[in-house]
Amino acid sequence: MNSFSGLNRGNLLDLLSKTQYDVLVIGGGITGAGIALDAVTRGMKTALVEMQDFAAGTSSRSTKLVHGGLRYLKQFEIKEVSDLGKERAIVYENGPHVTTPEWMLLPFYEKGTFGKLTTSIGLKVYDFLANVKKDERRKILSKDETLLKEPLIKKDGLLGSGYYVEYRTDDARLTIEVIKAASEHGASLMNYSKVEKFLYDERGKVSGAMIKDLVSGKEYTIRANITINATGPWVDDLRTLDHSKVGKHLQLSKGIHIVFDQTKFPLKQAVYFDAPDGRMIFAIPRGGKTYIGTTDTFYNGDIQNPTPQQEDIQYVLECIQYMFPTLQLSETDIESSWAGLRPLIHEDGKKPSEISRKDEIWVSESGLITIAGGKLTGYRKMAETVVNLIAKELSKVDSKVFGSSKTKALPISGGNIGGSERLKAFINHQKERAKVIGLSEVEAAQLTAFYGSNVEDVYSFIEEGKTLPPIIYARLMYAIHYEMTIKPIDFFNRRTGWLYFNFPEVEKWKKPVMEIMSDIYQWNEQQYEEYERELDQAIMTTSFQV
Repeated sequence: MNSFSGLNRGNLLDLLSKTQYDVLVIGGGITGAGIALDAVTRGMKTALVEMQDFAAGTSSRSTKLVHGGLRYLKQFEIKEVSDLGKERAIVYENGPHVTTPEWMLLPFYEKGTFGKLTTSIGLKVYDFLANVKKDERRKILSKDETLLKEPLIKKDGLLGSGYYVEYRTDDARLTIEVIKAASEHGASLMNYSKVEKFLYDERGKVSGAMIKDLVSGKEYTIRANITINATGPWVDDLRTLDHSKVGKHLQLSKGIHIVFDQTKFPLKQAVYFDAPDGRMIFAIPRGGKTYIGTTDTFYNGDIQNPTPQQEDIQYVLECIQYMFPTLQLSETDIESSWAGLRPLIHEDGKKPSEISRKDEIWVSESGLITIAGGKLTGYRKMAETVVNLIAKELSKVDSKVFGSSKTKALPISGGNIGGSERLKAFINHQKERAKVIGLSEVEAAQLTAFYGSNVEDVYSFIEEGKTLPPIIYARLMYAIHYEMTIKPIDFFNRRTGWLYFNFPEVEKWKKPVMEIMSDIYQWNEQQYEEYERELDQAIMTTSFQV
């Protein structure tokens, strides 16, 4: 059985409670995942716990772009743009199966925020700062060239556009693959495990935490020399638990996205445009759908379950009407939506969009290390910075020397294909392999593009005669045996993305998926009803088509 299987949860809990760790990471989003991978690959004995499923918070609710932060040029955050741009390329090379170059159209208009000259200069500076490779450098298109790329955009006052590359990703899949990579290198990781309280030594220093397994209800302790608070929107809650919430604090900001079928919103080309209020909005085609966002408003509600409100939906619809006036879309055309929270660091008197996205590290008197702020794109660099600090702290109590970060050229799980240039050849090879196992070339290509070098493990579960089609059954079995999928919502959301982008599959297969998972995990009646209720609630809050 794979060491990162949902089926050996008891063994993992036993290991966690009996091991003295160098590092305990609290938080299984992209930040915590990156820290765990960096730490374990330097030789640190590493554990990670997550209160929900991996990537269940901000790390599955973003704009799903590994982007260089072009808009930060407007705020003269030069170093931020440079760092993010360079990290973008690293993320792509280490996991080309979960990150894809996406040419982006940036239209400019008469009396608009951007003109031809400012767009050209801005993108040229962006290319330079981000060290953009030659074949992905910006182009300036005429009005006619722009409309050829995307006929739906507003024509009135259009002068032309900038054309440049960003990177589209599946944020949840990226996080899961980093988590799996950490596990493959020896880290101990557990989802649905909530920190109940911190443990302290005789000097008052954090020495680990008491954890509650939310699946079994059992409590256990994890001992560690260093404890990291990487809980995103929850970092202040953990600081309060540590009695160290002083000075700087978080200010949460909510962003929402809405999804349309391409029959309603037939976008050919990703577009990044200025909304009437000056905010920048992305509209992106993806797998037969178009999604668009995001908003940026202060948030003080339920952190675990943020939802789009009517005013959020209306705002995005007005942005669509402004940039794509011929579509005449309404709320009834929306297929699904999601809302996510940005854990920003509070700055007096600033609007949400004006607050810096920079990350900061805070160390409490007890030694609890908190990483706050930051962006998906910069996760690897943030992790490197945090683990540099951990190594320094560990050297004070142990003579062992930990080297520098190894993650710059380290493939994440599924990324062992020889870099982005080898992806196409790897997919073509799998098309040939498809004939042996009874798949079509299209099916093999889709699975390979999704799972990368792990696709052979997925193939091993393909069977006939199940209540699910062979490919869906194989994906479910892989998710259980290799990705610690505990609940149906884990599979339909974080492991497949269907909850947002393939809603009919969720409706069609939710019952057989639940029955198979119930048989495997031996759920009692109460668990079955709880997980079904949780899935139905997610469907209700996500879908506009119920």
